[in-house]
Amino acid sequence: MSLAPKARTAQTAPGAPGGTGGGRRKGSSNGGRGKRGRRVLRWSATVLSVVILGTAGAGYLYYQHLNGNIQKGRRDIGDAKARKTAANAAGQTPLNILLIGSDSRNSDENVKLGGAKYDRGSPPLGDVQMLIHLSADRKSAAMVSIPRDTRVDIPKCTDPKTGKVYPATNTIINESLARGGAGCTLATWENLTGVYIDHWITIDFAGVVNMADAIGGVDVCVKQNVWDRPTAAVPGGSGLKMTAGTHKVKGEKALQWLRTRHAWGSDPLRAKAQHMYLNSMIRTLKGQNVFTDTGRLMDLAEAATKSLTVSEEIGTPKELYDLGMQLKSVPTDRITSLTMPNVQDPQNKDHLVPDGANAAKMWQMLRDDVAFDKNGNAKESRNRKKTTASAEPSKQPSVSAGSLGVLVRNATGTATEEAVGGRARALTQELAAKGYTRAAADTSGATESVEKTVVQYPSADLEGDAQAVAKALGVPTSQIQQTTDVSGVTLVVGADWRDGTAYPKQSAPKAGDLPENADAINGSDTKQCMDVYAPYRW
Repeated sequence: MSLAPKARTAQTAPGAPGGTGGGRRKGSSNGGRGKRGRRVLRWSATVLSVVILGTAGAGYLYYQHLNGNIQKGRRDIGDAKARKTAANAAGQTPLNILLIGSDSRNSDENVKLGGAKYDRGSPPLGDVQMLIHLSADRKSAAMVSIPRDTRVDIPKCTDPKTGKVYPATNTIINESLARGGAGCTLATWENLTGVYIDHWITIDFAGVVNMADAIGGVDVCVKQNVWDRPTAAVPGGSGLKMTAGTHKVKGEKALQWLRTRHAWGSDPLRAKAQHMYLNSMIRTLKGQNVFTDTGRLMDLAEAATKSLTVSEEIGTPKELYDLGMQLKSVPTDRITSLTMPNVQDPQNKDHLVPDGANAAKMWQMLRDDVAFDKNGNAKESRNRKKTTASAEPSKQPSVSAGSLGVLVRNATGTATEEAVGGRARALTQELAAKGYTRAAADTSGATESVEKTVVQYPSADLEGDAQAVAKALGVPTSQIQQTTDVSGVTLVVGADWRDGTAYPKQSAPKAGDLPENADAINGSDTKQCMDVYAPYRW
């Protein structure tokens, strides 16, 4: 399971090329168990801790014991706008789970494992964030990381425990967890990606150690001797020390592997090491017969329920078990782990921002449920195309084009490019030429930036009108959104439409057609081995 790293600098490790130093912190009944368990075990170990507790029941008392272990919270506490992907031809929808590694030091155990006592009581940061995507047909899966120092828009969030309201802001993504909890991180991801996220799961330092011990160890590999230690130029480090080659890590050693950043050279490379660990964990658990060992099984269930905090809709052993039943039978060669394509933040060289078109392409693949691997079959692709076609809504406008007020907003700016001047005015004129004579450019002066153009509407009675506006400009119906953020039909012109008056044709992504800078790893690849940054070799 992934964890929250201690180090808090930017994407490049101090001492690495382009890097800087420093950080922001100071320093049951047994009947049928085997058969059922083996089915569950076929899926990703990333959420296996969740699955296990559904098969470990030893009667009502044990169930209640496990239930008492589980901590939970609100799924969404922010202004999120994502919509669920339409069901496929069989009525299935994708399943998306956000896995968050918290750096909380609010217990003696976490302080011991994670460092400075003076950090105790500070709001936790989400230094590891990974979306687990399971395809609608449950035949492929993906694990997508966003580096913690990626600058994004964080929406307004309200802490469900205190009622404190955190205003919307633009800052690095790991701070979202400290703005009311995991529900704010979920809302941030949804707004960034447009992907609807069903559940979240968090784990802290101590939880990683407990789960790693319960699993029994995972094989990892380094190409050179590694020691992630403080140097004369750079303080901190995870303490990871091992010789070149493959080693089985568990407990605190697993925590060190997952926290290491300096020795790999950058935060994105840390994500790669975490992906290697998770893929190895998946293969390890698939090769074990843990469900034939009652004591081991109970250890896993105990560790899982004590280690995880989950969104409330999956906050009982039964609900977690039902979730686990969906996460089955994905072969390792259909699991892909990767990192969001990114570039250096022009505002701060120690931070990252999404890599425009490449990041947008990956989010579209998730929204459209396109497999990240090429190991599927043609029938899967045909079914997906049929689903896209059948999902096209068709409602009649409530008024004529000339009677409909349409607001046009210019949101063509990106983290690396200024908004294109005059875009709202140009498209207002285009709409007027198509009969929408009451269209008007937004003159409020509000700044906005979105990757993909959308047509928004506030209530169901205006859905047909929004569809008509989208059709007039060639905007796909999948980019029509209902939201209370607008008072009428609103065209938000995104960074994907920086010129022209007809929305550019978008080619549908193909299975496995990933951006080159996503650093993708297939789950069946057993030859992955981390290269150690020179100052941390010994």
